[in-house]
Amino acid sequence: MNHHEYYENPLISRYASRQMAAIWGDQKKFSTWRRLWVALAEAEAELGLPIAEAQLDELRAKVDDIDFIAAAAYEKRLRHDVMAHVHVYGDQCLRAKGVIHLGATSNYVVDNTDLILIRESLELLRGRLMAVIEALAQFATEHRDLATLGFTHLQPAQPTTMGKRATLWAYDLVMDLAEVDHRLETLAARSTKGTTGTQASFLELFDGDHEKVVKLERRVAEKMGFENVYAVTGQTYPRKVDHQILSTLSGIAASCHKAATDIRILAHRKEVEEPFEKEQIGSSAMAYKRNPMRSERICGLARFAMSLESSGANTHATQWMERTLDDSANRRLTLPQAFLAIDAILSIYHNVASGLVVYPQVIAKNLNEELPFMVTENILMQAVTAGGDRQELHELIRQHSQDAAAVVKQQGKPNDLLERLKKDKAFSKVDIAAAVNAQSLVGRAPEQVDAFIAELIDPLRAKYGTGANAEDLRV
Repeated sequence: MNHHEYYENPLISRYASRQMAAIWGDQKKFSTWRRLWVALAEAEAELGLPIAEAQLDELRAKVDDIDFIAAAAYEKRLRHDVMAHVHVYGDQCLRAKGVIHLGATSNYVVDNTDLILIRESLELLRGRLMAVIEALAQFATEHRDLATLGFTHLQPAQPTTMGKRATLWAYDLVMDLAEVDHRLETLAARSTKGTTGTQASFLELFDGDHEKVVKLERRVAEKMGFENVYAVTGQTYPRKVDHQILSTLSGIAASCHKAATDIRILAHRKEVEEPFEKEQIGSSAMAYKRNPMRSERICGLARFAMSLESSGANTHATQWMERTLDDSANRRLTLPQAFLAIDAILSIYHNVASGLVVYPQVIAKNLNEELPFMVTENILMQAVTAGGDRQELHELIRQHSQDAAAVVKQQGKPNDLLERLKKDKAFSKVDIAAAVNAQSLVGRAPEQVDAFIAELIDPLRAKYGTGANAEDLRV
């Protein structure tokens, strides 16, 4: 089949890493189903059911040897994916055929596999998050005291530093990392809960021995690598969990979108640029352009990832009684694609954060154009200290500021506010020139960067190292 004839998911072909794509691939999924069947059979044998070691050996030998063509043929006939794979596995393991899936419902393999894949995906994203945090931390340290114009309402405001601004981006991800840790710590196994969560089939297998049913549930969970199981379930693990996971991923997307938008605005101001390769083309028509295409890609993918959170909420809200099957098709899309999108976003973000180019002269020029307005509070305080009336001086500054702004906006001339103040006798005792010192206006921004690195980033470095980025990133 010519793959160019049919749609292919760009999250796989264009954006996400091979590592994340493999986690959600068919081989991983169905091999995990088989490992779960082996774990179930092993635990049942350990607790006294008549399952021979030779049968277990046969099952173990074929865990990764999956006949996908045969499985597709069975599914086309049976209209049931789990039973299709039960039959294929049984055809390969004739002696063990009768003990495959013993006492289990389809969601034994479906849900427990999803929980394993979610766990591995979160662990992969944790490394990605830490890699971006590390890149931003290094950038913040390097530019801790580079004064730059601050913005509120996207209007010029009190100066900050480029390093301090980067800590805002990093702090969002630090909080996201804490949320990922929390999700990993609270993730549990569904294990052997049975068709409606009552474990009735397993109670039947063990002749009403409740203790053995509880032990079975614990042993299977341990074989899956989980310390805990969900306290109660219906046929599925609580779909609340999916909503929480998608909410966490949506939060990461929002953080990345915010930072990428800031970078796009700074690129517009010619203060910062993302990495730009030697032969990269910014525009097919305008050869001079250096568009922030990576940051734009982050925003586009983040918008998609954020939209998936609502599917998790709606799926959870509509799980009638012990479950409805309308979750199945939705989850096949939302869970893998959310993880693939965040994987791509963080990989691109790491590329951008590691190679940001800063233009201090442009930053200083832009700051200086607004600096006269920024220093008026200092000038006011000095004039009051020299004996002036605060309210009268405030009104004079307001009038001069409005007039200077009119000259800038209506005539396109430089900001002459400081010259106006120098000529006003009410400010004659103020050293206007000395007041115009951008570095004196950034407050504790440099020290805040230092404290942020020492108090938040260094402990994360000690715990996680510097993170892990995708080696096969396609940016």
